Amino acid sequence: MDIFSVITLLGGLAMFLYGMEVMGDGLKNVSGSALKNILGKATQNVVLGVVTGMLVTAVIQSSTATIVLTVGLISAGILNLKQATSIVMGANIGTTVTAQIIRLMDIDSGGSFILEMFKPSTLAPLALILGIIMIMFVKSSKSNTVGEIAMGFGILFSGLMNMTAAVEPLSESEQFIGLMTRFADQPLLAILVGLVMTVIVQSSSAMVGMIQALSVTGAMTFNLVYPLIMGINLGTCVTTAMVCSIGSSKDAKRTGVVHIVFNTIGTVLFMIVMTVIKGAGGFPELWESIADSGMIANFQTVFNLLTAIALIPFAGLLVKLSLTFVNPDPQEDEDRADLMVPDEKLFQVPAMALAEANKAISHMGEVAMKNVKRSFKLLNIWDAARVDVINDNEDHLDEFTDKMDNYLVNLSRYVETDYDNQYINTLMQGSSNFERIGDHAVNIMEAAQAVENEKIVFTAGAKAELEIVKEAVMEIAGYAVKAFGTLDTDESKKIEPLEEVIDDMVVMLKDRHIERLKAGNCSTTSGMAFIDVLTNLERIADQCSNIALLILSMEDRSILGNHHGYVHQLHKGGDVTYDKELAYQKDHYLGRLNSIEEQPAVIEVSGSSHFKPINKM
Repeated sequence: MDIFSVITLLGGLAMFLYGMEVMGDGLKNVSGSALKNILGKATQNVVLGVVTGMLVTAVIQSSTATIVLTVGLISAGILNLKQATSIVMGANIGTTVTAQIIRLMDIDSGGSFILEMFKPSTLAPLALILGIIMIMFVKSSKSNTVGEIAMGFGILFSGLMNMTAAVEPLSESEQFIGLMTRFADQPLLAILVGLVMTVIVQSSSAMVGMIQALSVTGAMTFNLVYPLIMGINLGTCVTTAMVCSIGSSKDAKRTGVVHIVFNTIGTVLFMIVMTVIKGAGGFPELWESIADSGMIANFQTVFNLLTAIALIPFAGLLVKLSLTFVNPDPQEDEDRADLMVPDEKLFQVPAMALAEANKAISHMGEVAMKNVKRSFKLLNIWDAARVDVINDNEDHLDEFTDKMDNYLVNLSRYVETDYDNQYINTLMQGSSNFERIGDHAVNIMEAAQAVENEKIVFTAGAKAELEIVKEAVMEIAGYAVKAFGTLDTDESKKIEPLEEVIDDMVVMLKDRHIERLKAGNCSTTSGMAFIDVLTNLERIADQCSNIALLILSMEDRSILGNHHGYVHQLHKGGDVTYDKELAYQKDHYLGRLNSIEEQPAVIEVSGSSHFKPINKM
């Protein structure tokens, strides 16, 4: 085998790996919207989880990709460790599909037109022709995806045929045959070779494909093939473990541990069984038989299938073992904001990454709402411990916003459609608006601090007024969080009418306050807290309005960049849905405000150290 054959071999391997990558990306784009639901729901028990992992891996053609996606879903809180364990078991089986496809190389058409069509030498150029037509001439998002899959398939098989052609001369090389014979006599060395080569190539499917290509030399006996495949399985879990250990949650790291333990136990058990059978003289014709592509594919499938079946009953034990290797964290304060940016491993399926980012930002909105509630309670009863929680959570909101912005910027490099780019823009602006709601919660807390320091008591009427406005603001914030989480336009359309009513309520109460100032019923200093709280509640409603318009822009592009004009048109009247909701909210909130008896908003109480609560928040 000369230098030119080596170059052809390595070039074929490069084409094989690239073809797998392109085909896998295309398949993930097609199935991306369903992968999250499949992985999240089809794992109620271990057996179903194994089947799920197997099918998903068969679709995306990579056990490592499946496990990486699983790690991302663990970090997002969609899967637990036990569910991930079952998916890991199934992923090992699913990855054998590639080898079963490659065995098509062994097809002997016998002159049959149909069988000749299924030979890789025919399928590869046909797939490439289809792919280039779909990409260059049809030119739509769906056709591009189909084209990617076809091109990937064609490149993969072209690379495999190049590898096969490059190694064919080795069948006449005594040095090569002698080396293979040495490996066959030392199974532990063969396992080590398979492991190291897989870590280098970063693909178990590519390594099995290479062995299948080498089978044309006639030097690959079953004695050599079975330990090589076991080493390949160990090699792929080392790669996965390294990926799982970088910047992931502890459960994600435990998933990597499960994969290593599962494959190691499977290899040890199988080696013991194979050694016992061989030592007892079982299947004497098998060990020295020449392994063709079909035998290699079949052994890999049987090995992974039997390993999974044997270890399914011990899935719970694998979980406990992983907990031993990666210790749990101490219990955190229940009031601490549990904000977490999704795992970047989900970038492999952008649709899933976008969905998880949406979910995380919606949870951010919930945290901001809780801070508003906490801040409002301080107007009734000052509580230094609650202040600490508000400040702590505000720090987390700020930190989360920065990290989410970086996450979405990095994700933007993986999306291809205009809709997904707009989705990223909506997510970034949504995160910013929810972060501002958290800022306004802190402002309310600071107003409460001023009230505490200056010994001011809100009257029953003032508290009733603020409570009604707060109720309206919490309602509109609830609409915003729910609408954002589901991109629900119907829920979004409830926001702007309520925002207009909140504006009217704030104007009404500020007018009342000015009249009280004129009448000398309250001082300028004491009234500032009342106005500050009102202003921040109004601005929270404004942020919710911004979020609603972002969501509506996703469906109606005419709103994009014309938010002010759209809102102005709504306020002019004529939109049935808007006018009906506006009338209802006016009756519900303005009517209640009008029923409150006019009285001073605040009174200064000298020597008072706290507020006597009148209305329980």
